[in-house]
Amino acid sequence: MTVNETGATEGFSNNPSCNHDLSSWEHTMEKMYTYFYLLLFVPGLFLNTTALWVLCKHFSKKTKAVIFMINLALADLVHVLSLPLRIYYYFTHSWPFGKGICLLCFYLKYLNMYAAIVFLVCISVQRYGFLLKPFTARRWRRRYDLLISVVVWVFVAAACSPFILMRSSGSGNAINGSCFKDLPMRKISVPLAVSMISMCELFGFLIPFVCISYCSIRIACQGDKSHEKPANSGEKRRALRMVLSCSGLFLLCFAPYHINFMLYLMVSQRFIEHCATTLTVKQFHPISLCLASMSCCLNPLLYYFLNAEFRMHLRRTSSFSNSFLSSPSSPRDCQTQAK
Repeated sequence: MTVNETGATEGFSNNPSCNHDLSSWEHTMEKMYTYFYLLLFVPGLFLNTTALWVLCKHFSKKTKAVIFMINLALADLVHVLSLPLRIYYYFTHSWPFGKGICLLCFYLKYLNMYAAIVFLVCISVQRYGFLLKPFTARRWRRRYDLLISVVVWVFVAAACSPFILMRSSGSGNAINGSCFKDLPMRKISVPLAVSMISMCELFGFLIPFVCISYCSIRIACQGDKSHEKPANSGEKRRALRMVLSCSGLFLLCFAPYHINFMLYLMVSQRFIEHCATTLTVKQFHPISLCLASMSCCLNPLLYYFLNAEFRMHLRRTSSFSNSFLSSPSSPRDCQTQAK
């Protein structure tokens, strides 16, 4: 069994029960990738660079989850910076940048996706933990968040390595001029494929989903207590909005990919042979990948709409920039500067 970025399976066309020609869909898919990544690049670059600048320069060191927000923005920015090469490939159908750059860009997509998932979990769990145990929040140190972030990056980087190891088996001639969805893939046994995908689904989707859902439910239950002080009630509402937003973003961007990936495995192993189902699963896979990439633009909006301190610093910066650019220097100022 071999899997590529579009969800195609070698030997799929040999299925006698499903002889549809998907060449027109392949062409449509390449156009979809090109235009979708073009739409993501400019806002993604602006939003994530702005978010990183505000978070690093203006935020208090004691702000809740700021370290995790910085790492989330960094993961998104790295993926955004690789989009021009993807756009170039899908637009020109050629890859002159070499095998190493191709595998790196391919790897960064999955590194971004799973790093974003884990840091969304970290933000949700920390908001939940600090809300229910305020004394723990007071004793918490910034270096703990830094240590957790390092562990997350090391773990995710190692966990995503099979994505490039399984793509690096082709010879130079085999991948010359090809990249991403057209990369050759190492053939592996069915038990190994099932084990790898099961681990991916478990640690990349199910466990994070359970963690975020649990935090949402517990915060919502705590918010129903009527004897809380107004200040505590407001803090719980803010925490609940943050965790629910993480849940919504997680479900919108990452659930479709992982759900379709499970169905795709069943299709590729002929557990599902119904032709319409097989075609639907295969055609939906690139759409699910685009939804996963969309998180790089939605995450910065999470900081803006759910964090008052972020909005305050961003508005101050915008007001200062506008006043500086719109106010011309007076003649007296020019004479003073000349002296």
